[in-house]
Amino acid sequence: MSHISNHYCSLLKLWCESQNQNQIKKLHCFILKTIANPETFLLNNLINAYSKLNNPVYARQVFEEIPQPNQFSWNTILSVYSKSGNLSRMLDVFNRMPKRDGVSWNLIISGYASRGLAIDALEAYKLMLEDGGMSLNRITFSTMLILSSDNGWIRMSRQIHGQIVKWGFESYVFVGSPLVDMYAKAGFIYEAEKVFNELPERNVVMYNTMIMGFLRSGMVTESKILFQDMPERDSISWTTMITGLTQNGLDMEALVLFRRMRLEGVPIDQFTFGSILTACGGLQAIEEGKQLHGYIVRTYHSENVFVGSALVDMYSKCRNIKYAETTFSRMPNKNIISWTAMVVGYGQNGFSEEAVKAFCDMQKNGVQPDDFTLGSVISSCANLASLEEGAQFHGRALVSGLISFITVSNALVTLYGKCGSIEESHKLFDEMSVKDEVSWTALVSGYAQFGKATETIRLFEKMLEHGLQPDGVTFVGVLSACSRAGLVDKGKVYFESMVKEHGITPILDHYTCMIDLFSRSGLLVEARDFIQKMPCTPDAIGWATLLSSCRTHGNMVIGKWAAESLLELDPENPASYVLLTSMYAAKENWAEVAQLRRAMRDRGVRKEPGCSWIKYKNRVHIFSADDKSSPFSDQIYAELEKLNAKMIDEGYVPDVTHVMHRVEESDKIKLLNHHSERLAIAFGLIFIPPGLPIRVVKNLRVCGDCHSATKIISKITQREILVRDAVRFHLFKDGKCSCGDFW
Repeated sequence: MSHISNHYCSLLKLWCESQNQNQIKKLHCFILKTIANPETFLLNNLINAYSKLNNPVYARQVFEEIPQPNQFSWNTILSVYSKSGNLSRMLDVFNRMPKRDGVSWNLIISGYASRGLAIDALEAYKLMLEDGGMSLNRITFSTMLILSSDNGWIRMSRQIHGQIVKWGFESYVFVGSPLVDMYAKAGFIYEAEKVFNELPERNVVMYNTMIMGFLRSGMVTESKILFQDMPERDSISWTTMITGLTQNGLDMEALVLFRRMRLEGVPIDQFTFGSILTACGGLQAIEEGKQLHGYIVRTYHSENVFVGSALVDMYSKCRNIKYAETTFSRMPNKNIISWTAMVVGYGQNGFSEEAVKAFCDMQKNGVQPDDFTLGSVISSCANLASLEEGAQFHGRALVSGLISFITVSNALVTLYGKCGSIEESHKLFDEMSVKDEVSWTALVSGYAQFGKATETIRLFEKMLEHGLQPDGVTFVGVLSACSRAGLVDKGKVYFESMVKEHGITPILDHYTCMIDLFSRSGLLVEARDFIQKMPCTPDAIGWATLLSSCRTHGNMVIGKWAAESLLELDPENPASYVLLTSMYAAKENWAEVAQLRRAMRDRGVRKEPGCSWIKYKNRVHIFSADDKSSPFSDQIYAELEKLNAKMIDEGYVPDVTHVMHRVEESDKIKLLNHHSERLAIAFGLIFIPPGLPIRVVKNLRVCGDCHSATKIISKITQREILVRDAVRFHLFKDGKCSCGDFW
């Protein structure tokens, strides 16, 4: 090789590194003008330069100028097409090659693999073996192991392992690392450990791979021992441990290890920050999260989109949505992960309307949703009981093809269940090609909300037959269905099986379901005995549940005990005052009513005002009792008057025991007639076209009188009326309610 060729090659290398294509083209022209017969070595370097600058056209021209291309020339032009994805040209060059070596075969295999053509890559590997196998090398085996692992080809991976041993490559670290990773990802952790232990030499990459494998398999102790035994650690070693501890629910240990990492002066990158912020979110450690935020700013990582997204997620999980919003708004660049973090953050913190708005803003900014983002915004629509908006997102899922993702399908099953369209929910469930525990739980919970105990139990039993493991949420659905249908014995059996057969430790939600189960059925003594045997004290919902049933069944003794317990637990909770007031008012003990109201006033306790709302033409119309703020008030009250006359003809008798005021009988009837849900129903009868169901949402439980009245209204008007109250759904049709008058 001449001195001048060596000089030109140095220039090519320099300009490649600086991505200076113009200078390379000028040098190419200069070579053609000044050198009659350029050396093959120089032209090979020129091809390589064009390849690195993604210019296959010029690379091809240079190759055609070589009178007698050598093996390196052929491999270099083959590399151009392999890396650029021009597979037809790649195959054409490969077929024309007078001789092929290991590099040639590796380029063909990696060319197919990089374009997701795993089968073609595998066929190329088989042809390589048929060619005698003499060209096999560590790169071949490493590529094939990664390909097999990514595609879940366990049997093929084992065969490749056998070939590695056959050809004597088992001691190579470059091959050992993907081999360990393959076995670990497949769940064969002991095979991975055996390969690791048999390697004569291990570098830091091998240790990191084995530690990751242990952590993926939940073998935290083994990962800690190996981490301590490492002769040297890099930042990936520390980050792997921190990430693994977080994924195994050991957030505090992850935080301690991170502090140790900082003390040892190990460089911290975006991935370390992402993992440790996840740990802070899991612990709801807002102060540590804020300190980390400050450190991120000081180390100039705050503009990193990965770190910014992790900060938004951390603040959201710490229930500080304002900090999450501020962090999000200050991010100079946002991607799908950032937007998803904000959408999910709003949803998790009960800001469902803001979640929907953030999703729409994301689309306006040209960011297309993925399955997780779309699933999250559909879940927010479910929480809002916004069927119209949810249906629009359903359409988007169909058009985009994202409905094929189980996260989206599960969210849609939940949406229709929570919006009262249980038939549509079940239809979507049946159309799902793949169902997991979440899918079954979503449908079970949907039927449970409707109080359809038979269907709920049938689904639950079918879930078990399919070999799926129910979780705590599934049992909340099953137990609540038993409660709403009065199936006391079945509920007791399921509660016991949850603990003994499925190994689920009951939480307050399960205990509350059992209190509700006994209370609704009038078994108030059993409910009291159950509470006294509980390992923990009921929360406010548990006590309020018992107190509400005491009011229904007129048990003042247990009712007072429940009220006093609720007051002790939460002195500012209005439920105890309101329900006791209702009990005394029903017995016309107005002195006690006045005393309770005085106590509420003195302590500054305010009853949550009842309100109902109905959606019409993308606008939500909200009503409170005796409300005349609507511009349609005259029409609404006129409609109610007409309905009342017809209802009386049908045998309706107002139940004035639901009125907690000491007023004349006629005034009590008037107060009942103007409850918020009746105003919303009247609005719906006026404006919702016949043939469409009237959907009303109420923030409190429907009172007994309104329940009776709505049944009669549905019969008179021949309309379906769906009311979602604070407890469940009520579908009123032809004078009957889906709850069977047991709610």
